[in-house]
Amino acid sequence: MQFHNGRLFDHVHLRARDFAVTSRFYQAVLASLDIPVTAMSEKWLQADELFIDAADAGTIPTHIHLAFQAKDRAAVHKFYEAALAAGGKDNGAPRERHYHPGYFACFIIDPDGNNIEAVYHGPSTRSAASVTIEPTA
Repeated sequence: MQFHNGRLFDHVHLRARDFAVTSRFYQAVLASLDIPVTAMSEKWLQADELFIDAADAGTIPTHIHLAFQAKDRAAVHKFYEAALAAGGKDNGAPRERHYHPGYFACFIIDPDGNNIEAVYHGPSTRSAASVTIEPTA
């Protein structure tokens, strides 16, 4: 297994009220951004640093804000349309935001009430695509 590192988080873990519904939703929005699902079963899904599984019965998952990097403005639009088609609720259509010049984003409420975003910060350069880490143990 390989991990890509170089950002702040090791992983983000979301808990789903209805895993089947949430899994379909995230498979659609991740595919819209060309982010592969790296591992999956009937009970959990992983896409690099993102891990999703079912919440314990009787618990309400914590609502969070999660922002995905988009490669361009078209990818933000594609994410928005895929999220709506997969059952997400509009929380802000694609447009430039006031956070800083060039901040182009959309917001969707996922099936569990999380506010998810796709954001493009404008043209940029990377020192590397990512750093690949392969655990030795």
